[in-house]
Amino acid sequence: MRHLSTRGPGGSELSVGRPSLGTMTLTVQTDQPAAAPDGDAPQADEPQAPRRPSLSPSRAADFKTCPLLYRFRTIDRLPERKSLAAVRGTLVHSVLERLYDLPAAQRTVEAAQELLEPAWAELREEPGVADLFAVAQEDGAETSPSAPESVEAWLLSAGKLVEKYFSLEDPTRIQPEGREQLVEVTLPDGLLLRGFVDRLDVAPNGALRVVDYKTGAVPREAFEGKALFQMKFYALVLWRTRGVVAAQLKLLYLKDGDALTYAPDEDELIRFERTLTAIWAAIERAVATGDFRPNKTRLCDWCDHQAFCPAWGGTPPPFPTEAAAAAGWQTLPIVEID
Repeated sequence: MRHLSTRGPGGSELSVGRPSLGTMTLTVQTDQPAAAPDGDAPQADEPQAPRRPSLSPSRAADFKTCPLLYRFRTIDRLPERKSLAAVRGTLVHSVLERLYDLPAAQRTVEAAQELLEPAWAELREEPGVADLFAVAQEDGAETSPSAPESVEAWLLSAGKLVEKYFSLEDPTRIQPEGREQLVEVTLPDGLLLRGFVDRLDVAPNGALRVVDYKTGAVPREAFEGKALFQMKFYALVLWRTRGVVAAQLKLLYLKDGDALTYAPDEDELIRFERTLTAIWAAIERAVATGDFRPNKTRLCDWCDHQAFCPAWGGTPPPFPTEAAAAAGWQTLPIVEID
C-alpha cells in the first residue's frame, strides 16, 4: 500500500507495528445540548430543544466551493438528484460498517460479499434509488448510457470495491471504537461543529486513528489538502473533546486500492479552527443579508441548481427568511422598494 503523505507539519509520524487496537465506547461531551442532524426530527418522547445552526465538513466545503450552493443545500434545501456513484458509495459504507458487527475471525471477503444483498435490500427502498436504473419501456428501447446493464452488474461493481478493502486492511486485527459515529463539540465562540466519522480506532496507549472510506480514485498530490479537509475537521473535534491529537488520519480509496495518511499536530489544528471560525463568520454574514454569491467553476457541470443560478442565467428563489429563522439563524429584515 502506497502512503502518499505520512507526516504533519511538525514531522510527527504514526509508528508501524503498534499494538492491536482495543475496544471502548465513544462518548463525546459537549458544553451545550446537541442539535438534531439536518433533516432529522426529534423523537416524540425527547425534549425539543431549539435548533442551532451547525457546521459540518460537507457544508463547510460547500460554502468554500460556492456560497450559493451552500444556501441551496442548507437553507433552501432544494432537492438534488441521486447518482449511481453516490448510492454505490452508501452501499459500500453500509457493508463495511456491518462487517465489524461480525466476530473478528469471521470478517472475511466472503462474509462481506454476503452482506451486500441485505444492505441493498434496505437501500433500494429509499425514494429515488430504484429510479436510477433505466428500464426499457418497450422492446428494443435502449437503456441510458450512464446506467449499468443491470442491477446485478452494478452490485458486482460494489462487490469489487468491498473486496478491494481487504487489500488495504486486515479487519480481523481491528476492533473499532466507533463506526458511523457522530462527533460534535461547541467551540468557545459558540460555533457548533458536528460530523459523522466512518471509523474511529483507539490503541491501548490511547492513540487515535480516524478512518474514512472513499469509493472514488485517490486524489492527485495537488488536491491532497482538499481531501484532508474533512479529516482535519474530525481531528479538531476529537482534540477539543478528548484533549488528544489524532495520531493518524487515514483515507482509504477503494477504487485504486490505495491510502492517504496524515499525522496532524496541535498547532495545525489551532490554525484549522481559525479557518473554520472565519468560514462560519462569512456564512453568518451571508445569512444575515441574504447575499450568497455564486462561484462559477468546472464543478458547476455537476450541480443540480443551474436553473436557479445567476451565473448560468437563472434566478434564485426568494430567500427563505422564515425557514432560516426556524433553523436558528439571525437574519436582517428585507425591505422591498417599489
